[in-house]
Amino acid sequence: MNNIIRPLQFINGILNKITFFVAMVIVAIMVLALSASALTRYVSGHGFDWFIELPPALVSWLVFPMLGPLLKTGNHIEVDFVSTILTEKTIKYVKLFVYFVSLVASFIFFKAGLDATMLFYNLGQMMELEIDIPIWYMFLSFPVGFVILGLFSLELVLTTFQEIQRGRLN
Repeated sequence: MNNIIRPLQFINGILNKITFFVAMVIVAIMVLALSASALTRYVSGHGFDWFIELPPALVSWLVFPMLGPLLKTGNHIEVDFVSTILTEKTIKYVKLFVYFVSLVASFIFFKAGLDATMLFYNLGQMMELEIDIPIWYMFLSFPVGFVILGLFSLELVLTTFQEIQRGRLN
């Protein structure tokens, strides 16, 4: 099983760094766009609409690719009090279940995101911004994010399963 886990951990390590870097860039762009909007409106009395409309268009690229890294680091939404009443062994089984559900959901949502992306690509619709951006660019974040989530979920399923197996052998 280590033949599968090690390369997956290597790939996910690279994806983790890339997604956090992209997330930092997106947050910086959002802050700069809103600051530039406020500054231009203050100085000139009118601003550019796309400064205000750009941050919401980037939110999907901030959220969906970060699903996998946040799941792995445990920074996703979770119920904290449950872990205080469960044993370590039971917690591992609960985590295995959560990671498996995440893996299955990543396949389902990848397919749905890919279908939505292809639909908007074929329709050729553009976002209603001052600058022309195809709407499918925004929807592409869904399949990209869920592929990343699937890779991280697979790693977590395999490593948690391996930990449970080691616990049984000891």
